[in-house]
Amino acid sequence: MTAISHISTPLLDIAYEEAGPRSGRPVILLHGWPDDARTWDRVLPSLHGAGLRTFSPYLRGFGPTRFRSAATPRSGQLTALAQDALDLATALGLGKFVILGHDWGARAAYIATAIAPERISHCVSLSVGWGTNHSDQALSLRQARNYWYHWFMALERGAEAFRRDGEGFARLMWDSWGPQGWYSQAEFAATARSFANPDWTQIVLHSYRHRWGNAEGDPAYDPLEIRVRSAPVIQVPTLVIHGAVDGSNDQAMSAGREGVFSGPYRRFVLDGVGHFPSREVPEPVAKAVIEFLEHHR
Repeated sequence: MTAISHISTPLLDIAYEEAGPRSGRPVILLHGWPDDARTWDRVLPSLHGAGLRTFSPYLRGFGPTRFRSAATPRSGQLTALAQDALDLATALGLGKFVILGHDWGARAAYIATAIAPERISHCVSLSVGWGTNHSDQALSLRQARNYWYHWFMALERGAEAFRRDGEGFARLMWDSWGPQGWYSQAEFAATARSFANPDWTQIVLHSYRHRWGNAEGDPAYDPLEIRVRSAPVIQVPTLVIHGAVDGSNDQAMSAGREGVFSGPYRRFVLDGVGHFPSREVPEPVAKAVIEFLEHHR
């Protein structure tokens, strides 16, 4: 495992892993929930071999990342995650960079790209479609069923169940979102350590409650919330990779969304793959990313 570095942003002490050629094109990789930076482990060697320099942070509320002040609201808003990513890039002194995200990280990547296209050269999203963040979106019955945990966590009974056994809750998600037997117990345990962050439970509950209008947001992000509510068109080259048997975000959620991208756009659906493509089939994921970046320089 790569050594963990730390860097301060206005709100966070962000823990991150940096690797690859020092002169390489910078890529920020944002993990999702329930996950951490380990999600990229089997993708990174290929990215580094292609000359990419990678920065893999632990999101707010995960692993060694910490809030700098006890007074900062423990918001799990997607706009907050996007701003954290931009703040990280600023702190690292990066110029234009590639942003690659999965799940929560994919939603944050889209938002960061939409609000700061001048800073991001390419956007790569795993398992999420753009324009699927707002609380009044129409959901198919299949997707409403997939999101049962959203609705459960909106209830106090569900929140209490999550507080009581967050790790068990997370394991159930892993079991439900991909083909049977797709992960090892050692792999889950290595990531579950990040769920011991003292803010993890609060961040997770707030994120899902806020997403559907069941919790107030941090007013600091109100301007960003207004900007992204209409799913502004993304201008930079964008690649979407989605598993055909994703048990969280059905692959239909990223289909037919070409109209919200004005730059080059490509979507891959991976047969037999669930919600965690970078873990399940790292080689096809890395190959798709590298080829897309090379083709759209």
